[in-house]
Amino acid sequence: MIEGPYFVLTVLGVLGTGLVAGVFCGFSTFVMRGLAALPPAQGVAAMNAINVTAVRPAFMLVFAGSAVVCAVIAVVTFVLWPDEGTVELLVGSALYLFGVFGLTIAANVPRNEALGRLDPGTPEAAAYWPTYVREWTMWNHVRTVASAAAAVAYVLALT
Repeated sequence: MIEGPYFVLTVLGVLGTGLVAGVFCGFSTFVMRGLAALPPAQGVAAMNAINVTAVRPAFMLVFAGSAVVCAVIAVVTFVLWPDEGTVELLVGSALYLFGVFGLTIAANVPRNEALGRLDPGTPEAAAYWPTYVREWTMWNHVRTVASAAAAVAYVLALT
């Protein structure tokens, strides 16, 4: 069984990845559907406001902090190579670092930036909005599953 500071790190990994999974699940299951039901100008304006608010400390501490914790867990696992939980710890770290953090940078942020450059009331924004919702939500589903799976992998490492 994992013990000491390594145990605390792993519990922080479970907590962080689980919290992020919950946020992303909320977006995938009802937030994006609610925004998509609005007229395009209102949906674009609301999503742009959400994207500005998301990069404030409350969420970024959990989102980026979880990436740091996952990276530390991966490094410590490679250095210590524990008798138990090694695979689960490495899988959990990879799922979050690549399937959540990396995917956010590669897929969701560029879409957010493109949307943010559009004036909500323009024909360009109205034309882009359905594509944005479809593509952003698809990648968010992947982030949701990856983050939840990372949390499960860390829990399995603790058992």
